Amino acid sequence: MILRLGDFHFPDSAARLYPSTPGRPWVLEVGFGDGRFWPQHAQTFSEAPNYLGAELSGVSLLKAANRLRAAGISNAHLSKLPATPLLREAVPPDSLSTIVVNFPDPWPKAEHEDHRLLSAAFFRLAASRLKPGGAVLLTTDHDEYFEFACREAQLSGVIRTERGAPPDAALHTKYALKWQNLGLSAQHARFVGTEQPEVPGGTLSHYPDQDLPDQISQENTVPHAVLESLPAEFEFQGFSRQAVRGPGQEPYTVVLLDAYRSVRRDEFTVLAHVVEGELTQEVLINVTRRPGGTVLVRLGKFGGPIITPGVKAAVGALTDWLVSQGGVVRHLGY
Repeated sequence: MILRLGDFHFPDSAARLYPSTPGRPWVLEVGFGDGRFWPQHAQTFSEAPNYLGAELSGVSLLKAANRLRAAGISNAHLSKLPATPLLREAVPPDSLSTIVVNFPDPWPKAEHEDHRLLSAAFFRLAASRLKPGGAVLLTTDHDEYFEFACREAQLSGVIRTERGAPPDAALHTKYALKWQNLGLSAQHARFVGTEQPEVPGGTLSHYPDQDLPDQISQENTVPHAVLESLPAEFEFQGFSRQAVRGPGQEPYTVVLLDAYRSVRRDEFTVLAHVVEGELTQEVLINVTRRPGGTVLVRLGKFGGPIITPGVKAAVGALTDWLVSQGGVVRHLGY
């Protein structure tokens, strides 16, 4: 099944995604290409593990879905989402048995090294999501990237490297066949988690009951703010702005694009564009006048947004603008 962003929970669970096979090992494949690896590799198990694939190419996504369907594999989901946000936000800690990375883009130019997937930061994130003894499997024909990944794994402090032969199925992927035709050889490593570091993820915030504003339940807490009031003549005009996180933290950009007045209630909806590295989201933020005069500023549920630092910043940017227009803050929850 192909899953959209809104089909996931953040974090999610194997029990929800694979209700018929919740107890089986859970495998994530990053960059599955046209999907040749998993149908063959799954046959090496007595029972096919639960499978989640991440791939940015829409054409590859459809080809892989057709291969899984033809192989009769039902406990598999594919997603056109970047790997790092998917792993960080949707996959809970201590849940995966394996993360498979076959022939990743090596980004060979020195100035592009930051784009490489298998960095120390990624290994720390991966270690936090792997079960004890779980591993990241890398197969690549790019010797320099292979050595880079091994160094980064060591730098992570939570991974040990075991070099060896790749799974047979990895040698029958599209890129494997390409490098074999060129006379190249592949290198393979199992990066085994040794510790499970604390890595931010599952970013849906939870606040103690006593900190919640009126009319917001704990199970439904999302980025929000409560203002004492806004001027009665208040209108959205000229509010578009950007907010960029400062040095030392993951950068994000927030643009408040447009505002729409509800025809049924005293409410505005603001559309915000949020860019965080590989992840781009457009989210809705509602501004609602409530009985008693208070104003609730709250992230909308439409589209199932991932509640990341950038999304929280979007709510904060809009709240700051409302304060500049005369609003008075009672409570902040982002």
